[in-house]
Amino acid sequence: MSTLAVGLMYGGATLAVMASGMPIALALGAVAVIFMYFFMPAASLDTVTQNVYEEMASITLLAIPLFILKGAAIGKSKAGQDLYSALHVWMGRIPGGLGIANVFACALFAAMAGSSPATCSAIGSAGIPEMRKRGYSGGFAAGVIAAGGTLGILLPPSITMILYAVAAEQSLGRLFLAGIGPGLLLVLLFATYAVLRFKAEYAAAQRAYAADPAQHPILSNERFTMAMRFGALPRVMPFVVLLSGVMIALYGGYATPSETAGLGGILALVLIASIYGVWRPRDLGPILESTLKESTMLMLIIGMSLLYSYVMSYLHISQAAAQAIVAMQLSRWVLLGAILVLVVVLGFFLPPVSIILMTAPIILPPLKDAGFDLIWFGVVMTIVMEMGLIHPPVGLNIFVIRNIAPDIPLRDVIWGTLPFVVLMGFAVVLLCLVPSISTFLPNLVMGPPSR
Repeated sequence: MSTLAVGLMYGGATLAVMASGMPIALALGAVAVIFMYFFMPAASLDTVTQNVYEEMASITLLAIPLFILKGAAIGKSKAGQDLYSALHVWMGRIPGGLGIANVFACALFAAMAGSSPATCSAIGSAGIPEMRKRGYSGGFAAGVIAAGGTLGILLPPSITMILYAVAAEQSLGRLFLAGIGPGLLLVLLFATYAVLRFKAEYAAAQRAYAADPAQHPILSNERFTMAMRFGALPRVMPFVVLLSGVMIALYGGYATPSETAGLGGILALVLIASIYGVWRPRDLGPILESTLKESTMLMLIIGMSLLYSYVMSYLHISQAAAQAIVAMQLSRWVLLGAILVLVVVLGFFLPPVSIILMTAPIILPPLKDAGFDLIWFGVVMTIVMEMGLIHPPVGLNIFVIRNIAPDIPLRDVIWGTLPFVVLMGFAVVLLCLVPSISTFLPNLVMGPPSR
């Protein structure tokens, strides 16, 4: 049987099993094992566990459960609410300051937790009720939090970037640094949109309630004293120190990424114990349980995705697909555009973890041959996958928002997130036009990449 026929069968079987509703990890593992049985030597089935272990025996992957522990420790405490409250107090005088505070809070929390759903939940549980109480529309409030939460897979420490570094065999430290510039760009774009959207809603409220402005809360002026502002800082500064300490340990050469993740997890537990009194077994139990569940789920997906990719490589499906793409002799930008469209489509159905591990063997060789920097592409691909977190039908962050704000109709949540999808697309275009937005910082800190 030709490689093309086997590849079509492999892809068709994958789509059919996923359409059945089977969990992604089990679906990928089942397809891989079935094709091992029919198309690979009989002895290969005896080495399934060995193959999975060898594929996952990476010291870089060890950072994932440790970063999850750090995120769980921060997420289960009141750190998100305190961070949001402090930023709200300091930005209260800016038009749309509440929306900007939510964007900045999401960015800072994402940089500490490394998880998009955790960021949505922690900041949204405090931010959305406050925005609604002050007259912001439900769609706007939901869109700000959902989009801000996506920064969790772009700003370091990003679990998605850890997996990309493993799949693409690139420097994790350089990849983390490359995500900072684009992350700040997205924060700026989101904050700018928050100001413009606030002004539009404020003007609409002024026209509707010109006779009695006090009837609409968005028209009220809230003022904070300097004492209130400085009083909000003490509970936030330790977490800023945590973030800074982890980054200094990593880029100062004092620790490897895995050691840095362990250090961050321990420091996070120490901070929530000292600041919030979270140290008793009954308090730590939910944190450790959440870490264990999320780590197990994610590592199972990773293991099965790696097995799936191994089978695809053994059957020469990925190599043949890569060669076919190269043989089409597309211009480099058409090639990039086609690959990004593929990532967007896959984002309709799959989480970023599976997209990276399933597509890396196929898309990275042609991109490398076309002269693209794989570190830069990793950042661009991450932003495109961010879009998948806030657009249907999967849109993980959309469903997180629905859980914490069930009173906001799903239609409003979706329409509220769409402008941010457009802004992410604009950021991708900017990165293509000005690659140094991503590459400047890693080149400055770690020197130009070796060729």
